[in-house]
Amino acid sequence: MLAPKALTDALQSVVTPHISDNLRRMSGVLGLQRFNRSRKLVGTAYTIKARPGDNLLIYHALKEIEPGHVLVVDGGGDPNNALVGELIMLYAIQRGCAGFVIDGAIRDVRAFFEADFPCYARSHTHRGPYKLGPGTSNRDVTVGGQVVHPGDVVVGDEDGLVSFDRADGERLLAAIAQTARTEDAIKAEIATGRVDQDWLDRTLSAHGL
Repeated sequence: MLAPKALTDALQSVVTPHISDNLRRMSGVLGLQRFNRSRKLVGTAYTIKARPGDNLLIYHALKEIEPGHVLVVDGGGDPNNALVGELIMLYAIQRGCAGFVIDGAIRDVRAFFEADFPCYARSHTHRGPYKLGPGTSNRDVTVGGQVVHPGDVVVGDEDGLVSFDRADGERLLAAIAQTARTEDAIKAEIATGRVDQDWLDRTLSAHGL
């Protein structure tokens, strides 16, 4: 099931650090890099567990996904064979895919950059994949140290990637709004140019400094 459009629309203007802060800074995908220019990634996880270097299940997923899905692939972090490239990207765009999160390698880096199609991966290589299987889809996977469940909300920007249960979306949006208000107040205080700042003093005094 896809995340509600109201939630994904709201997340378009939310930075990943604000989401991370309100997930107690414990969650998030680590170690992947962004291969598109700047387009934000927001969508619903369609998960794949692939044998390292093999993309047969990705082929299957391309015919199963719905607009708004993000292909989240646990490829074991293997750097030797690319799991996706330009052709898969072009077809995924036609299918309405919101982006790729690949714990493995990609290729055709320039194509991802020029299309600005949201793509995060462990690495890149010129070597293509095998298509033998095995693999699974729509099961829990681990990507960059984060367990991602089918249907989780995935958000990516220049700071990184986070995911969370869509049932937590309303609470998160409310908490994020408060975080933004707090940070706006701190920015205003910094802009005064004063050496003594309440936001600094609160933290320091809590630790006896």
